[in-house]
Amino acid sequence: MAKTSVRRIILDVDTGIDDAWALIYALRAPTLDVLGITTGFGNADVDTTTRNTLAVTDLLQSRVPVYRGAVKPLCRPWDGPVTSYHGVNGLGNASVPDPLRPPENTEAVDFLHQVLTALPHEVTIVTLARLTNIARLLLYDPHVAPLISRLVIMGGAAFVPGNVTPVAEANIWGDPEAADLVFQSGIPITMVGLDVTHRARLTWDDLDRLDSSLPYAAMMRDATAFYLKAYERDHPEMQGWCPIHDPLAVAVAEDPSLVAVRRYPVRVEHAGRWTTGMTVVDARMGEQPHGIEVALDLNAPAFLHRFWDRVGIAPA
Repeated sequence: MAKTSVRRIILDVDTGIDDAWALIYALRAPTLDVLGITTGFGNADVDTTTRNTLAVTDLLQSRVPVYRGAVKPLCRPWDGPVTSYHGVNGLGNASVPDPLRPPENTEAVDFLHQVLTALPHEVTIVTLARLTNIARLLLYDPHVAPLISRLVIMGGAAFVPGNVTPVAEANIWGDPEAADLVFQSGIPITMVGLDVTHRARLTWDDLDRLDSSLPYAAMMRDATAFYLKAYERDHPEMQGWCPIHDPLAVAVAEDPSLVAVRRYPVRVEHAGRWTTGMTVVDARMGEQPHGIEVALDLNAPAFLHRFWDRVGIAPA
């Protein structure tokens, strides 16, 4: 039997509820080597997202280093936490244990630069948050871009509506200047946006099948119940389920065959009165060899069975 290769990754997070599921997935995946986790503002302020990240890694008995990152967008004020979906504490107001260790002394951008220069072309960065940390890295040293093996970005909406405005997805909308800089950097990018993440669905029944003996089970059950209720409240079409955006991006980094992609030029609007945060996907001339890989279809059964296995949910 051929040996399964292990992919080196860095996770960039703003740990709310689906980020927490993504952390659990990644840190329990035997084919992923998580070199470090960088944090930023988004679902909550950076201190809260860093605390949540450390708490989740503690529950997993992982010593993966965590690096505090961006506190606000590149060019505009931060609009504040997403309490309606992630609660005051970022994890659905569930009881979150105090972290057993602090974040590393090194700042996120410095860590990213050190790792990428030490391991050129070997590291995939999976971004589950605003793209501010990656944009700051590119502004600090543009020469680091060719050293990144790939960016797998949870963000954007190509041919479906946005989830913050009619055209904008939250991670792109939250720092559109950073997102446009990253999309124009020349780094190989796979965009795992709402076109596919709304097909990655966690249900109340899935939550009931979560192994209660797992150390994170009680916290994640309470947090995800908050998340499910928020989606049911605001989206009549989502009764009984919620999208788990961030774990899908991690799964695609692990196994790109889970999604079908097409390569298109993509820009991010950051000046439009009604369109700020829109991922403008130019499909007029068909696929372009040097375009962004835009995920447009998902093998949902394959993903869900893999997700259940990784996080400890019994098969349906």
